[in-house]
Amino acid sequence: MLHLRVICPAEHTDDVLGVLAAEPGATHVVVLRSAAIDPAGDVVQADVAREAANEVIDALEALDIQHMGAITLGPVETVLSTAARKAEKAAPGDPADSVVWEELVSRTREESTLNGTFLAFLTIACLLASVGVVTDSPITIVGAMVVEPEFGPLAALAVALARRKLGLARRSLFALLLGFPFAMAATLVATLVMERIGWMALDSLDAQDQVDYIYKVGPLSLVVAVLAGAAGMLALVSAKSAALVGVFISVTTVPAAGFAVVAVTVGEWRIAALSALQLGINMVGIVVAGVLVLALRLRAGNGADRLLAEARKERVQQVRRLR
Repeated sequence: MLHLRVICPAEHTDDVLGVLAAEPGATHVVVLRSAAIDPAGDVVQADVAREAANEVIDALEALDIQHMGAITLGPVETVLSTAARKAEKAAPGDPADSVVWEELVSRTREESTLNGTFLAFLTIACLLASVGVVTDSPITIVGAMVVEPEFGPLAALAVALARRKLGLARRSLFALLLGFPFAMAATLVATLVMERIGWMALDSLDAQDQVDYIYKVGPLSLVVAVLAGAAGMLALVSAKSAALVGVFISVTTVPAAGFAVVAVTVGEWRIAALSALQLGINMVGIVVAGVLVLALRLRAGNGADRLLAEARKERVQQVRRLR
């Protein structure tokens, strides 16, 4: 279940209640008259089955409530209620398979913002990757994969393409196109400094046989990226954080960026180009897979939406008869 809170002008409260009354998946409706101070108005609260959340939000947005007041939605961990069980049964579909689109957009928007924290994590990941390359250490490379934060903007870009959110797409591309050059430039400077003071000593990449898979581009590079992108998007929409960690350590995005930097410092331009190509293939594969997963979820959701619309229509007629 999800907890819904709506702040609206008093003259629109009946419209909001009508939306909830017509929704079979909504229950525990509470009205607090003149309780809201900023923005001023009434407060309407309800618990909504996850499968019905999109319908409720769309109906409230059609009333323009988001501009006159506010619509907030959050998870409810524990619900002991017969009414809640009835609401979940009345809403077609399974909660685990339901994608609340506004929730997904909001979550990915936060993860796709270019800020100091994002740049710090990306730079640290690139530095770890460069150390892993120089020391020929797969363990250090895996550490870089765990730290890397770029899946957030990549997932946000997939959501933006699937939902035609131009602003979210711009935000994601901005984070990626500025974040990676910044992190790679910082890694290049740090690598050159460490080479100058003797902390790193590398003349050639020929002996790095434990991590050379990073720049070896092939058909499986795209296959791994697509599979990782699909798993990552499924983990995101179902809130499976443990699965996301598995995605992070399966694709060589940041390691490829770190390898490209190290290759430049030793004049291995071919390897640097291959590493950059590997980086691009992984990023494109993740985004394409994410879009495909969301498209399939959207198609599956449309069938459930039709069933829900029929249930809503019947509920509206019942409400009207009661009035």
